[in-house]
Amino acid sequence: MPRYSLNGRTVLITGSTGGLGAAVATELRARGANLALLDLNGEQVMAQAATLGSESVAYGWAVDVRKLESVQAAVDAAASHFGGIDVVIANAGITSMAPLESHDPALFERVIDINLNGVWRTFRAALPYIKQSKGYLLGVSSMGAFVHSPLQGPYVASKAGVWALCDATRLEVRHYGVEVGSLHPTFFKTPMMDEVHADPAGHTLWGGNKKGLWKMIPLETVVESVVSGIERRAKIIVPTVQNSLVARVPGLLRPIVERIGFVGNTIPDAIAKAAKPPVI
Repeated sequence: MPRYSLNGRTVLITGSTGGLGAAVATELRARGANLALLDLNGEQVMAQAATLGSESVAYGWAVDVRKLESVQAAVDAAASHFGGIDVVIANAGITSMAPLESHDPALFERVIDINLNGVWRTFRAALPYIKQSKGYLLGVSSMGAFVHSPLQGPYVASKAGVWALCDATRLEVRHYGVEVGSLHPTFFKTPMMDEVHADPAGHTLWGGNKKGLWKMIPLETVVESVVSGIERRAKIIVPTVQNSLVARVPGLLRPIVERIGFVGNTIPDAIAKAAKPPVI
């Protein structure tokens, strides 16, 4: 498959001012991409855009991924500003450290709402534009989708959900010429990981992620995997070779099941016949 050049294409990123979002945005801009930057703090995201170029190549919008109307307004504004959207990176995410028996219910719901529901809202808002460009949707999951960390129940549940959501969406939109992928990095240095290490429970659990199975990988490794994965329009992106087997084993039989179970136009025919859900 020929490389999907990013030069001149518009990439929309949620959570753009975070550790991964900011690093990916910088690399994408270096490869000639236009950047639609979305984050919760409007002043911060506009300041980020200003460091990456003129308003014609980088612009920011305040967005709350917990609200579909907020996401939709920002996505529509970005598409209008740049004349379309080619790639979406649903990256906004948070974590928490607590066992089930003492986990704050409100925090549990917040993690799920941002990490999983936020990806759904972002994909939903952007899909009409991605269909027009025959573009690419990328959901930021984690190795936590496959290796489930104790004391991080809502986080790993949300990331496993992102993987499943991306895979289901991929089947739904492939007949439009749209590709969908999920990203599964292991630990790497970000402000989020700094908070985990500062937490006594997190430090006890992971030992600072300095060695062994939980050793952190360079941020640059993750960024390169994201960009090259977009250029390949990859279904699954795993930044490190040693983790590839763990990530890919759950999906080994998936292509066979898809080929046998969803023959011909089964999926688009089902979509066409799907009843609209009731308005609640």
